[in-house]
Amino acid sequence: MFAAITVALAVGAVAERGRMAPCIVFMFVWSTVVYDPIACWTWNSSGWVFNMGGLDFAGGTPVHISSGAAALAYSLMLGKRKGHGTHELNYRPHNVTHIVMGTVFLWVGWFGFNAGSALAANLRAVMAAVVTNLAASVGGVTWCVLDYRLEKKFSTVGFCSGVVSGLVAITPGSGFVPAWAAVVFGVVGAGACNYGTKLKYYLSIDDALDIFAVHCIGGLVGNLLTGFFAAGLEKIHTNLETHLNQTDYIAGLDGTQYGPLGALNGHWIQLAYQLADSVSGFAYSFTCSCVILLALNYIPGFRLRQSEEAEVMGADDAEIGEFAYDYVELTRDVVHGIDVTDAVSKLSSHPSNSGGSLRFSDNKDTARFFAGGGGELPSLGPSRM
Repeated sequence: MFAAITVALAVGAVAERGRMAPCIVFMFVWSTVVYDPIACWTWNSSGWVFNMGGLDFAGGTPVHISSGAAALAYSLMLGKRKGHGTHELNYRPHNVTHIVMGTVFLWVGWFGFNAGSALAANLRAVMAAVVTNLAASVGGVTWCVLDYRLEKKFSTVGFCSGVVSGLVAITPGSGFVPAWAAVVFGVVGAGACNYGTKLKYYLSIDDALDIFAVHCIGGLVGNLLTGFFAAGLEKIHTNLETHLNQTDYIAGLDGTQYGPLGALNGHWIQLAYQLADSVSGFAYSFTCSCVILLALNYIPGFRLRQSEEAEVMGADDAEIGEFAYDYVELTRDVVHGIDVTDAVSKLSSHPSNSGGSLRFSDNKDTARFFAGGGGELPSLGPSRM
């Protein structure tokens, strides 16, 4: 499950200009060559990060930093979408309702990732679920507030982005930190990711879904905060005796014995361990991703990017031959100057329109409507309800 979601995050970078066949090959090779070794050195008892003392409960480096680094590499290799930075490219979300639904699915599914990483129904799993929910909620509100300062509107998409940022940030620390620390994870994680979305302009890349900003930066922030807030046993020395302080002792709720973990327990070296884990994961994933993509691009038939004609046509039509909505094809044809009568006849002949008819009173008005210039909708034939 972890491997499947990780590579799915990474290939979000191919949106609207990448070809499907090389992307599928990349997914298989990347999962084998990149994800597997990082997961091994993080969680396997023989892994160097595990033995060093790195803390990663549910995948800050193997899942988020590695996928964000791969998305950055893919964005660089593909180049920018046609019309990027101009009015020709529409940056608005495709469907806000789908974004909300997807965020809800992610939010609920994240309990399986984080709480499920306890591998048992115990108090540690319960605490992982609690901090996951808190960080997501606080992250959503934080992103909303940060966007409100610019647009003076409470963005639904912004809230969803903040929720995901909070979920990403809390992932490595979900089984190590107390509930109150989740608020810090949500605020700092969403804030860092929000400002991280501006990095693509400085790097001159087209990261269509902000995978690098949300997952790589969010994973880095989460790793470092885990090194600071991780709650283990703390030895306290007094003049009379030495005893253990069990305040906020989260990591041992499943019966596992830990010593001091985070900087708040006086274990400051943990921050260096977390940074080493993060940097090594990013460097390995980014380098290997660039090598894999470069090699694929030189294999006949596996060119990474679509042709310009296919990009204008759209990946749905060029790669799949189907559309999500009935009128996408008509809209595209009108916007790009194809005769409206031909486009309408082509659409009305489609089997999905057999139960009704389209009547256009004026081709110019129709073209102006679909091109975004306003006007009334074309009248529809009998309802098929």
